[in-house]
Amino acid sequence: MAKTETIVIADAGPIIHLDELNSLNLLTDFDKIIIPETVWQEVQHHRSQALHHATDLEFVRQSALHFSAQVDALTPLYTLHAGEQEALHLCFEFENSLLLTDDTAARLAAKNLGVTAHGTLGILVRAIRQQTHSKSEILALLRAIPTQTTLHIRASLLTEVISTVEKNTEV
Repeated sequence: MAKTETIVIADAGPIIHLDELNSLNLLTDFDKIIIPETVWQEVQHHRSQALHHATDLEFVRQSALHFSAQVDALTPLYTLHAGEQEALHLCFEFENSLLLTDDTAARLAAKNLGVTAHGTLGILVRAIRQQTHSKSEILALLRAIPTQTTLHIRASLLTEVISTVEKNTEV
């Protein structure tokens, strides 16, 4: 599988939730995943083994060196937490970055800033497109979310995603 040159910056949610699904391997086509210092500490606190489970992944612990006035301006508007802020600051340091976050406010802020963002659901569906996992494997993981993870998601959204995956041969 070819590695992609996209710089991936992760918030805690997708790392924690993919680990809960035993599916961090869905991220192995990325060269490395940058985890802001604040996020690293959050993952260590809530699911410390997640950072050590994926031996095929390169997690890079990194603090933002530069702070974007745009991120600072959006922080109170979207009530961004420290990890989300730091992740967005890092997105500005790297061109062609992808933010992994399950937080709705962080995703809205990213969109406002022109930063591409995907959450756990998007990563799962992406695995079908990347042909790293079968549709049936991903459907099983999607169905396991309510009982196997701490991901807070509207039941109607999860049902809609499952239905879309079931109906489409190409997601």
